[in-house]
Amino acid sequence: MKTIKGPGIFLAQFMGDEAPFNNLKSICLWAESIGFRGVQLPTWDPRCIDLKQAAESKTYADEIRGTVEECGMQITELSTHLQGQLVAVHPAYNELFDGFAPAELRGNSKARTEWAVQQLKYAAKASQNLGLNAHATFSGALLWHTVYPWPQRPAGLVETGFTELAKRWKPILDVFDECGVDLCYEIHPGEDLHDGVSYEMFLEKVNNHSRACLLYDPSHFVLQCLDYLQYIDHYHERIRMFHVKDAEFNPTGKQGVYGGFQGWVERAGRFRSLGDGQVDFKGVFSKLTQYNYSGWAVMEWECALKHPEEGAREGAMFIRDHIIRVTDKAFDDFAGTGSDEAFNRKVLGLD
Repeated sequence: MKTIKGPGIFLAQFMGDEAPFNNLKSICLWAESIGFRGVQLPTWDPRCIDLKQAAESKTYADEIRGTVEECGMQITELSTHLQGQLVAVHPAYNELFDGFAPAELRGNSKARTEWAVQQLKYAAKASQNLGLNAHATFSGALLWHTVYPWPQRPAGLVETGFTELAKRWKPILDVFDECGVDLCYEIHPGEDLHDGVSYEMFLEKVNNHSRACLLYDPSHFVLQCLDYLQYIDHYHERIRMFHVKDAEFNPTGKQGVYGGFQGWVERAGRFRSLGDGQVDFKGVFSKLTQYNYSGWAVMEWECALKHPEEGAREGAMFIRDHIIRVTDKAFDDFAGTGSDEAFNRKVLGLD
């Protein structure tokens, strides 16, 4: 077994225009000061990284890594959540997702998709240049508008959708393989890969590609009423990343999983700061340790109630206290009597 690395923090929800959140060095110093040891970088934010330059220049990648390490931190992974979303967008969502792309590409879905695919390929090479072995993204969605089967889904629709999704991602996965980096899909509502079954359907279409891995985030499963501990039993061999995020689900006589079009505070299911929700993190950390997960535990802060800076301070301590320092001996070694083959045969009554 290996001890999980951490605590790490995903910077996406913390970057801003005011110090210390407005550049990579100052935000790393802030994160280190409250107990974090690693940062996960959102690649769409130029205050963190120029993704294309990091892919094309090892010197620049070394400079980025050096900036982080000077602050006493490590880069845990890069993220292309927003770009990955744009690899596959149903036309019904074109306007809503156009904001994820550069202004000059908005209104041109074909060019937007091509840009997103190139961004993922840059991310593979940038990760390699930074010495990283895992990368976070979303799958995008062609089928999400049909997730509830009304009107009835036409025969073959799901098959066609996953075939096309795999066609778009297979060349990207191959580039990640060439770079020696696992591509980790965050299984998430709004994506075609939103639970274990949909992930398996995709995995079959990409021929069980060795780089088609998982970012584990139990909060999304709480909101889906999915057994997030058993999920680890099923998919531990593919879990290469871990977002530590809490959530709660409190259905009433008026609303449940779908939330009744309410804002986050009023929803039955909502994300919470670490320790304020319902996720059994002792169980989660125990399962991941048992299955030899050797990556980072990275806090993703998304809370409807608590201030982010307070959530971050508490989160660093929360993760630190949940990381299990693995044992190098059995608890009952003190009672061992020693053995060899002859002794074992004698105990079994074979001699």
